[in-house]
Amino acid sequence: MIPLTPIPLTLGIEEEYLLVDRRTRDIVPDPPDALLEACRAELGDHVHPEFLRCQLEVSTPVCRSLAEARAEIGRLRGTVAKVAGGWGLAPIAASTHPFAVWRPLKHTRRDRYELLARALGAPARRLMICGLHVHVGVEDPELRIDLMNQVRYFLPHMLALSTSSPFWQGQDSGLMSYRLAVLQELPRTGVPEAFASWGDYARAVAVLVDASVIRDASELWWDIRPSVRFPTLEMRIADVCTTVDDTMTVAAVYVCVLSMLARLRRENVSWRRYRTMLVEENRWRAQRHGFDEGLIDFGRGAIVPYPDLFGEMVALVSGDARAHGCEADLLHGREILRRGTSAHRQRAIHAAALADGADEAEALSRVVDWLIAETVAGIAPA
Repeated sequence: MIPLTPIPLTLGIEEEYLLVDRRTRDIVPDPPDALLEACRAELGDHVHPEFLRCQLEVSTPVCRSLAEARAEIGRLRGTVAKVAGGWGLAPIAASTHPFAVWRPLKHTRRDRYELLARALGAPARRLMICGLHVHVGVEDPELRIDLMNQVRYFLPHMLALSTSSPFWQGQDSGLMSYRLAVLQELPRTGVPEAFASWGDYARAVAVLVDASVIRDASELWWDIRPSVRFPTLEMRIADVCTTVDDTMTVAAVYVCVLSMLARLRRENVSWRRYRTMLVEENRWRAQRHGFDEGLIDFGRGAIVPYPDLFGEMVALVSGDARAHGCEADLLHGREILRRGTSAHRQRAIHAAALADGADEAEALSRVVDWLIAETVAGIAPA
């Protein structure tokens, strides 16, 4: 077997967490300012406030391997958990809270967030949701747009592996990713259309900027987008994963698929581009069912079980995974398929608690307890 020449890899991972009270298990609507200050004293610019004060976002430095990114995410999660524990609080890596309600929550008093609150109204106030964003460095703008056009096909596959938001305000939503239902109340979300070139994309953005509809392309909240701050392609469709292992699997799938597409492009081959409406249909299936009901194989014109699709995807990118040293992270996807995503496990804990005689409030509290523990499971104390 001829080894692949690895495409130089740089990546960064951003995760958003909800802060909960360890005693009540509810979200903390107005955590002390000193908590963020203490986190920043240890993590510097790698921890940030989010739109709602009950949230924190962490971001890794630029990493050159999945192993480096794993170590950084573990360090960031562990430090936030240690600092929050000093106030009797804990971070949970879940895209929604099992029973918290959004009305009492307060947004962060910063100019950017004040503008968003005024521009978006109630949909902004409902943003009690957290996501996982993975940046992969793509220096050439034309390649960045080409890869964005192609990788759209695989976005539902990544969402299906990450789902962590089945509950909303104390009820089972019936969705594996209710986060996307909340996010879709905002403008400029979902799967972006295909663009002919970087210039085509830039001209479209300029229309909105010139009309004073947006300040810059950071207000395009698509499932994937070219980053405004970095020369990266930013994947944003995923729910935040409760365990670090699952985070790294989603990141590995994204890295390996981009690597495969870039490799094919060097060979003058392109992945077939499918209509946005078709990709959106698979997005809905992943949002509703996760990986339980399969996705549409557009070439076959049929729904295919997700484990079969995952196996095909692994075969496509196995050489890229070897080249980037992330085979174990990629193959952990089989474990996710065996035991379920966070959404599956939250529902199972809730059902088991009810079967044990717990009332609804206690059953949902047990889900929060599991989320608190799993968010830092396997992480060395900070």
